[in-house]
Amino acid sequence: MAVAAWVVVAVGAVTGMVSALDDRGGSDEAGPPRVTRSPSLDSLPLLPSASPSVTKFPSPTSASPTRTREKVTPTPSPTRAERKQSTAVVSARLYRHPDSQVLEWVRDNPADPRHAVIESRIAAQPAAVWFADFTPDTITARVRAVTSGGSALGRVPVVVPYAIPDRDCGGYSEGGAPGLDAYDAWIDRFAAGLGSGDVIVVLEPDSVAQADCLSERARADRFASLARAGRVMKAANPRARVYYDAGHSGWNAPARQAEWLRQAGAASTASSDGVFSNVSNFRTTSAEIAYDRQVLAALDGPASLGAVIDTSRNGAGAPADGEWCDPSGRRLGRAPTLATGESRIDAYLWVKLPGESDGCKGRPGTFTASYAYELAR
Repeated sequence: MAVAAWVVVAVGAVTGMVSALDDRGGSDEAGPPRVTRSPSLDSLPLLPSASPSVTKFPSPTSASPTRTREKVTPTPSPTRAERKQSTAVVSARLYRHPDSQVLEWVRDNPADPRHAVIESRIAAQPAAVWFADFTPDTITARVRAVTSGGSALGRVPVVVPYAIPDRDCGGYSEGGAPGLDAYDAWIDRFAAGLGSGDVIVVLEPDSVAQADCLSERARADRFASLARAGRVMKAANPRARVYYDAGHSGWNAPARQAEWLRQAGAASTASSDGVFSNVSNFRTTSAEIAYDRQVLAALDGPASLGAVIDTSRNGAGAPADGEWCDPSGRRLGRAPTLATGESRIDAYLWVKLPGESDGCKGRPGTFTASYAYELAR
């Protein structure tokens, strides 16, 4: 499994775009992937009829996590409380970047019958901003634009560096820096844009959990670069909170994941504030809480280390058949928040923007209104 099939918004990246119209005359896809935003409310507007399905597009373009090459293990069903909380009040503390595909779609399609649902439930929520293209010359300015925007409002942005070499092990999201030396230099420039305010860094989804595709030497080299990346970012901005890849509860055993995380620097407060899990996946929040606590216990680091969980699409749990690519019947999960009420769980975040396709209901990484509406209703 990997971060592949959902090519997330690389801020400022230029990607081709196909604007497909559905049978109601509204545009189903937004323009080129850019940033990530999202909303929510408990009361929904009146819902239109079901959206049409979209043709599957085989190959991706920029970045994204997949949840495909995983062993299918039973996942606890969402609790009643979880289902009721799947869309709550918008967080007042997390930052919502003003440039994203969903906001572009909302602006361009005011008459679409799905507009109110998508606007209120997805476009209003804060979500992570991905930096998935290797562009050393512009990365500092692009990161700074996000972090300074959050600081100006007194809110916390979530940024995702996603440029590790051999990214996705040649899968849908293959790409990244041409080598680790180039990656280390890119990270230096990334860190220079972090500013001095609060910021959450979700460091390289799938870079640790999927590391078994690498040789032992290549894995050690990657982990050394990841440990360095955390140190560099925390030195550049001591208020940056850096989280490392723990995969998810249906992937690696906690002890194995913790051992790799330790090698990647996740147990040291010089480079890490803890781990993240469930990025672009569908595992229930309760399953991820239990798993992350097991990983943290096995990691045997300071008690200050915590976990953040991607809850963007886990409101109905993972499909029983293990499908990872835009599976039907999924729902939005808990709204992003820094107040989880759970020990060692620092935040619920929308790292994957709901509605950005994995590649089956739209082009990988492209906001697809029919898919967004399916999740939101």
